[in-house]
Amino acid sequence: MGYPDPPPAAVSRRFSDGPVSVAAARRFVGSALDGAAPDLVDTARLLVSELVTNAVLHARTEVEVSVARLDGRVRVRVGDRRPGRGLVPQRCSPYAGTGQGLALVEQLASRYGADGGETGKTVWFELWHDGPPPPSSGWETTAPPPADRTVTLIDVPTALEASCRQHRHAMLRELTLAAGAGDLLGVDPEDLAAAGDVNSVVGAGMIAALENPVPQSGLRTLSLALSAGAVPALRALRRVLDLAEERAREERLLTLPALPRGHVFQEWLFDELVGQLTGDPPTAWTVIPREPEISSAELVPWDSGQLRAGRMPTIAADESNRIVAVNEAAADLLGWTPDDLVGRRLTTLIPEHLRGRHTAAFTSMLLTGRTRIVGRSVPLPALHRDGRLVPVRLYIQTQETAEGRTVFVAQLAPRATTFPDAPKTAGRVREAAVGDPGGDQAPDDPASGAGRAPDALGGMSPLDRLGLLAELGAQLNNTLDLTEGLQRAGRLLTRQLADWCAVDLFTPDARVDRVCVVHRDPRALLPGAYEGVLSELSEESRGPLARVLRGAGPLLLVDAPQPGQTESALDKEYVDLFRELGAGSAVVAPLRARRRIFGALTLARGADGRPFTQADLTLVADLVHGLALGVDNARLYQDTRSIAERLQRSLLPVLPEIAGLRLAARYAASSTTAQVGGDWYDSFVLPGGDTAVVIGDVTGHDLDAAIAMSQLRSMLRGIAVDRQEPPAEVLRRLDLANHSLHQEATATCVYGLLKEAAHGAWELTYSSAGHPPPLLTTHDGRARYLDGGAGVLLGLDPDLPRNTARHLLPPRSTLVLYTDGLVERRDEPLDDALERLRRHAADLAHEPLDTFCDELLIGLGADSTDDIAVLAVRPTPPAE
Repeated sequence: MGYPDPPPAAVSRRFSDGPVSVAAARRFVGSALDGAAPDLVDTARLLVSELVTNAVLHARTEVEVSVARLDGRVRVRVGDRRPGRGLVPQRCSPYAGTGQGLALVEQLASRYGADGGETGKTVWFELWHDGPPPPSSGWETTAPPPADRTVTLIDVPTALEASCRQHRHAMLRELTLAAGAGDLLGVDPEDLAAAGDVNSVVGAGMIAALENPVPQSGLRTLSLALSAGAVPALRALRRVLDLAEERAREERLLTLPALPRGHVFQEWLFDELVGQLTGDPPTAWTVIPREPEISSAELVPWDSGQLRAGRMPTIAADESNRIVAVNEAAADLLGWTPDDLVGRRLTTLIPEHLRGRHTAAFTSMLLTGRTRIVGRSVPLPALHRDGRLVPVRLYIQTQETAEGRTVFVAQLAPRATTFPDAPKTAGRVREAAVGDPGGDQAPDDPASGAGRAPDALGGMSPLDRLGLLAELGAQLNNTLDLTEGLQRAGRLLTRQLADWCAVDLFTPDARVDRVCVVHRDPRALLPGAYEGVLSELSEESRGPLARVLRGAGPLLLVDAPQPGQTESALDKEYVDLFRELGAGSAVVAPLRARRRIFGALTLARGADGRPFTQADLTLVADLVHGLALGVDNARLYQDTRSIAERLQRSLLPVLPEIAGLRLAARYAASSTTAQVGGDWYDSFVLPGGDTAVVIGDVTGHDLDAAIAMSQLRSMLRGIAVDRQEPPAEVLRRLDLANHSLHQEATATCVYGLLKEAAHGAWELTYSSAGHPPPLLTTHDGRARYLDGGAGVLLGLDPDLPRNTARHLLPPRSTLVLYTDGLVERRDEPLDDALERLRRHAADLAHEPLDTFCDELLIGLGADSTDDIAVLAVRPTPPAE
């Protein structure tokens, strides 16, 4: 049996199995439909182009195209000579590219279907303008391939699987088209044919297995029916994809290489398919070891709405380095509006001296999948719209969508604010994936309690009550970020006690800020839809929230609050919250600490659940007491951080401008501890003309260390200006003054004097009080430490002798003074850390001084658990 017979009045033509047939078929259809409605002709040309591409890629046989015009309708048939090669409709996205013909036919054709026979199969579609279309026949043409084994894939991350499936399809499509044009790119033709066939079988099995709704966790256990004889083809597919990855990294393909997470998932998938077909037991995706940059079990779902509603300054960019989303906090920080930034290149926000480095690193990441800063907290400057630099600590996470796109989400913490060690969203998904009781659970999971009323609080055992109180405190205490702590506490409360909860806090100007709304079913909330600053608490406010904020409560509401005749704006907003989220009963309780009320907690249950009763109020009172203490402590900590930040900024000096000498400095607070510490730098010109340079570090990472640092800094400058003595003598006098303080500090310090010498060189005279040695890097890339002038720490014994050393700084060399946070790492010998700094500085010898300093912080200061101060000095010849 040959091709199915074409309809009457049809014209047909046969085409070869090469890529050139796609354009030829498109021209043929256009010629055959000459005179028909232009929109029908254009659609027919597009669809036949996609179907012939599919035939070239997958059937690899001669293709016959027939076209018929019947009563204003257009009917096109595309047939091949491979009946056993079944159709695989893809769940493709708008970004999927070409070769997705079946999906386009579904969307654009008036009617479509497929016919199969013993020697061929045909895909057909019809187009017309008017009248309802009769039903389509679907894509079933052949029986599925025989399968004698079942492969069980445990904990498949569904978004990641879809992304990898799309990536495999794109790789194989490009290799096949290249091979058809005569360039095999080193791929064996038989391997390529086998790879294409088995990839379609695996993809069809995955699509069929994912027909049911995906759980909230994003993880599914899938069963695929395969033949044991598919093992050689699966191994061929693996070889072909490995070669394709190499070619992509060589930039010989348009498709980019897989990012690390996708590569590891692909390896796991092939290990499972081949291993189980040859007798091995299954291994879950969630238990295989992974590198830190592949730590999350599931992709973080990309949600632009969540980003825009967030309070942390956040910007997202796509694979082409364009900004795709930005929130108000980030736009305000950098002097823009969100609408002005979306669509611009990310380099708009990068200082000019770092743009080349960013472009090279971004390109390298796309080609190799490896990066130095994704998943790490990195101190660097951002560019404000007015041209000034804004010191920030950058945290980037990768969010890949189910459509195969990659989005890079960057959070920008002002340099003096503590940044979390890991992305909050990724951590939440991870907790849910591995079944951590602290994580989110799927709404349709019976264990989560969704769809049922929580147990009455009054029915809890004393042990359960104590456990709940302890866990609530832990949720707040395990993070330094108040909003994140409240979100965690809200997830706990909605998991055990309520359908939804809300936390309202007074702002410094006495307004009410709804800082947190959490629902048992996250799908019931639009990100940020109910959060934000509310109306003020006025004399007219008489609703439950207003009463509690004035000191009443806990209040038991047996039904949702209703609008009142004298309703204020605050009352109306509270009523709207209940109406939109739904509630049959609720408890509203004040948050009180240090004899003042600063907020309220609302716990609500739906009308179909067990209502709150009077017996529940005792435990709610205990809960809000613990919650209030946690919130108050977090606010006190944030107030301390704010004071410390202002203090730290006030202590950072303005560097002098010296002819023939360039100076640059950087300060970065620890990414994990306090906002302020004892690290400092300074530079000033003495009355005699010498330039003083100072770097120091007081023991400690708190406000006391910052206060001691400010005292030492001021005393050192005063002694140096007044006495103008050799550096060793100045440090001795500083140590004496330090011991006169009520509580002397222990500190390290380097104090140096710079004097211009001949031929553009400068002479450095310096003394060190237990501080890491200065690093001198010459313009030709040689770097060495200056070990002279060493002495004991400040605060030990002021009578011990101190030494002064001298070194000549050649023109265009770079002297680096730094604190130990730049080099010291836990469980690493100090010599290894200093060698790493030496090599890094040598590689930067030719960079401008600002670039030099920023690259040091980017390369060595990421995730530092200590404060970092850097002062760099570079002699410059008069011509420069």
